[in-house]
Amino acid sequence: MTMHASSQNRRGIIPFLTRKQGGIKATWGDYVTYGYLLLGVVVMLLPVLWVLISSFKAPANLSEYPPTLLPQTIQTTEVEGYEEPLPLFEVAQEDGSVRQMAQIRRLGIKAQMVDPENPEAGRVTVDVNDAAPVRQFHLAFENYRELLETSGGNIWLNIYNSAFITVVATIITLVMNSMAAFALSKYKFTGSTVALVAIIATLMVPPTVILVPTYLIVSELGLVNNLWGVILPTVATPTGVFLLRQYMLTIPDELLEAARMDHASEWQIYWRIVLPLSTPALAVVAVFSVMSRWNDFLLPLIVLNRPEVHTLQLALAGFQTENGIVWHLLLAMTTLTALPLACAFLFLQRYITAGIASSGVK
Repeated sequence: MTMHASSQNRRGIIPFLTRKQGGIKATWGDYVTYGYLLLGVVVMLLPVLWVLISSFKAPANLSEYPPTLLPQTIQTTEVEGYEEPLPLFEVAQEDGSVRQMAQIRRLGIKAQMVDPENPEAGRVTVDVNDAAPVRQFHLAFENYRELLETSGGNIWLNIYNSAFITVVATIITLVMNSMAAFALSKYKFTGSTVALVAIIATLMVPPTVILVPTYLIVSELGLVNNLWGVILPTVATPTGVFLLRQYMLTIPDELLEAARMDHASEWQIYWRIVLPLSTPALAVVAVFSVMSRWNDFLLPLIVLNRPEVHTLQLALAGFQTENGIVWHLLLAMTTLTALPLACAFLFLQRYITAGIASSGVK
């Protein structure tokens, strides 16, 4: 009862984050451990947060140097006699005071400004080194609105293509890899070891080496500019077969023998017993497959040539033109493409550690 009460009291985020090595007082090992974990969190999450924050910055804010941490924009004001709002600047005066003025235009290192409160006083020429823009916090949601407007309906088509390839390829990958793993782990037949070694040996072949033969096969099958031309060459993965086989080895053979004594067919044993018990390993393979298919760029680049069959990753490359990179649209698109992966990882993350640990893969 005492141990149960202690366990109940230590539940929650704060007790979890302040756990110590068996005592009330923190040791040097606790400081090193938490410092190492904090460094890992910063290294892993800082680029993601930077992309997310930058996707809400205006184009002018993105081109500033040094860069600003938060999305900011130059404050503007309406000035009598001018149709468009003018940007506000704080101009240092000769007596040391600071005065807010609106910039009309800039020519080199000189800028013409006007007092927004008294425009009748006329224009004043100011050295740009004496003027600092008046900034305000601004989330540029217009980046996402411009992305949807400029792409027309293509972005939804790109999302559908990526989602179709990812979902269908992941389902076929799970079925094929689990069936191969079931055969290699629960059946004794001549050549099973050779087959397993041959499958694992394909891990040493770089994907770029088999890219041309893969394209020739896809072309002969008439699947160029067809989404199935990207799905079929990637459904059999040696990593998935090896991981699932290692996990299925932990399932007791006595359980399968009991099912056979109850007249269960081999398909029923595979579908109703082995697959449900392999859920953690299947979740790990699913996460790897979703990440690989969603982020795949090279194979879709050579197989899918028409814009109507492009995936999101190919659409991302379209923001780099001969005139430069459209950074604000590229960052908004990158954020949108990363959201499904984050959702998939959050949904399946509780299975990842258990699946990898149980299969003995590190």
